[in-house]
Amino acid sequence: MPKLLSETAGSSSCCIFRVPQSLVEINEKAYKPRIVSIGPYHHGQEHLMMIEEHKWRFLRHVLSRKQDPSGTLSLCFRAVANLEMNIRECYSETNEFTSHDFVEMMVLDGCFIIELFCKFTRLVDKDPNDPIFKMNWIIPFLMRDLLKLENQIPFRVLQSLFDILALNSGISFAWLTLKFFSYMLERPASVLDKASTFDGKHLLDLVRLSFCPTDNRERPRDERMDTFLRFIQPAEKLHRAGIKFKTRNNKDSFLDIKFTNGVLRIPPLPMDDFISSFFLNCVAFEQCYGHCPKYITDYTTFLRGLIHTPTDAGFLSDHKIIENFFGTDEEVACFFINVGKDVAFEIRRSCLSKLIEDVNEYYWNDWHVRWASLRHKYFDSPWSGISVLAAIFLLILTTIQAAFAVISYIRPSNNN
Repeated sequence: MPKLLSETAGSSSCCIFRVPQSLVEINEKAYKPRIVSIGPYHHGQEHLMMIEEHKWRFLRHVLSRKQDPSGTLSLCFRAVANLEMNIRECYSETNEFTSHDFVEMMVLDGCFIIELFCKFTRLVDKDPNDPIFKMNWIIPFLMRDLLKLENQIPFRVLQSLFDILALNSGISFAWLTLKFFSYMLERPASVLDKASTFDGKHLLDLVRLSFCPTDNRERPRDERMDTFLRFIQPAEKLHRAGIKFKTRNNKDSFLDIKFTNGVLRIPPLPMDDFISSFFLNCVAFEQCYGHCPKYITDYTTFLRGLIHTPTDAGFLSDHKIIENFFGTDEEVACFFINVGKDVAFEIRRSCLSKLIEDVNEYYWNDWHVRWASLRHKYFDSPWSGISVLAAIFLLILTTIQAAFAVISYIRPSNNN
């Protein structure tokens, strides 16, 4: 039976969506959980049942550390029950869960996530033979599933449960979240220290916000800007126009891109299956949630402009801008071409619009293009450069020789 779009789907409180079918058709596997179900959208699916038993085991572990396990569990249920109506409004689709089943699902899923994070980051002891951690393939799949848009529960649920189950460790749940995902998405200490300032709607949104530079904001519509702003040209074309590509050392954010004096400096991107899934789900969230800047959409669309062909992807890999653990240059190019399909993007409101405008101005400058063409033609290799210099030197010698010949001819004539 088709699910109905809830009446609150357009409000700022609604932040967990079904991915639009137009995006699912391009890459369905990127949006569907493979090993664990979190929240109502995929609850009870047969291929996700393996982890369900471990959720109950983890809940027992959580409660076993409390002096009053039964009382603690009751506190968790009451805290979530008090938020039930607000939690339901976070989902774009209506669901048919009873109040008890819905609250139980939130408590079970929330406690599983909290215990998983605590065990993985060694805040609490774990059994060295625990299959969740002993089998190497499980944690990467769990991490990927926990950052899928359809597999989220509201962050305030997790925060409420974490406050009840507090370990007196002095750390915030936001810090713990980023520390957990740093295993796959490295987050430096400078970002972890700011974790509590990120107002994430859920896990995916919190990690998304951790990559957004504080000095980059969505630009307001500028009516004075030319109505048509050209998009950025492919990397190879920019290179032929004289634009240099260099890496920028900034682990805080891959969005911290700079362009000065014909040099485009881009933080390196470790491209693999995990980051590709993360990007796709962030873009899906930004397309559905109309109350946030579109940081990741801006970034992936920027890279889509740079990468039109496998040659462009290879060029960026050669310049260490893309660290390719994803596959061939063809696969990297295909990913960035597809990530922008059926995605709404307004270039003039992009946080990278000024940078794109500056790059375009440099690219379309005839002098830069002609000088770059001359440089590529005559100075593309050391030997061609030496040949040109030798030719110039020979021309100078010939000119000097001709000058002396004229002078020697004029002087005898004057003497006569």
